[in-house]
Amino acid sequence: MRAVSQDGYGGPEVLRVVEVERPEPGPGEVLVRVLAAGVNPADWKIRSGEVARFGTPPFAERFTVGIDLCGTVVALGPGADRFRPGERVFGCAFPPRGGYAEYAVVAESALAAAPAAVDAVGAAALPVSALTAWQALVRVAEVSPGQRVLVHAAAGGVGHLAVQVAKARGAYVLGTARAAGHGFLRGLGVDEPIDYTAGDFAALARDVDVVLDPIAGDYGPRSLEVLAPGGILVDVRGTGPDRTAVRALAGQRGLRFAEFGFTPSGADLAELAALVESGGLRAAVGRVLPLEDAAEAHVLGEANRVPGKLVLVP
Repeated sequence: MRAVSQDGYGGPEVLRVVEVERPEPGPGEVLVRVLAAGVNPADWKIRSGEVARFGTPPFAERFTVGIDLCGTVVALGPGADRFRPGERVFGCAFPPRGGYAEYAVVAESALAAAPAAVDAVGAAALPVSALTAWQALVRVAEVSPGQRVLVHAAAGGVGHLAVQVAKARGAYVLGTARAAGHGFLRGLGVDEPIDYTAGDFAALARDVDVVLDPIAGDYGPRSLEVLAPGGILVDVRGTGPDRTAVRALAGQRGLRFAEFGFTPSGADLAELAALVESGGLRAAVGRVLPLEDAAEAHVLGEANRVPGKLVLVP
């Protein structure tokens, strides 16, 4: 099969399409013929070796990046019995056997039946970003009807899905984005778009119950300013030592702070698929490229040159 492979860390130029043996599913695994593979910031962090900062050991001599995918089931490993050959699924593969390939082996627990309401490209754009939004807002913040939720970078990959999840939970949603993106935000259901380039969002947003922050930096301390008593700031960049000061400041003010990284979950993906089927969730796809253009996709993604999600198609 063809796969986008690399034999060392580096820039986009290390990504090359090569011929490799098709993998075989092990216990609890499913072999999927990949119809589309989503592109995420995690992919270029793994490609470059930046992920090593978080304790991940170096990969083997050659590995394939890519987490998001949608495809059809080809074969089942021992003990895998939730799906049948030919069934369309979506979910999360992981390097070193990632999703930028014609076939991928995926843990059965990280898959769900793909929603019929969208095509393979639309489904492949969802898993990482949608799971991040869903788990942060539903599992961690426990957003409920009538709460005020502020989503930073609301037009971004995680942000535009978080807006839709928050609206599905009955929240009043504020979202930061440049003025040019406010029409897009209103189309998603944002009640109060905020142009962060025209003024300080902390002076414009008030009495917020939940802040979802995929940016961090000074956004963390500034976001605490807008929270109502007992409110929560959820940093969705994963975990890291630079959150210590924000956590301490939140505690001093009687606020909550959570560091969050998504967990692959077929059960949560099934809930997201149901939301897609009901019309409450869609991923905005900015550009679709062939598998051979994976390096270009990383260049575009790292430079933030394409609105919406990037998707590769074998």
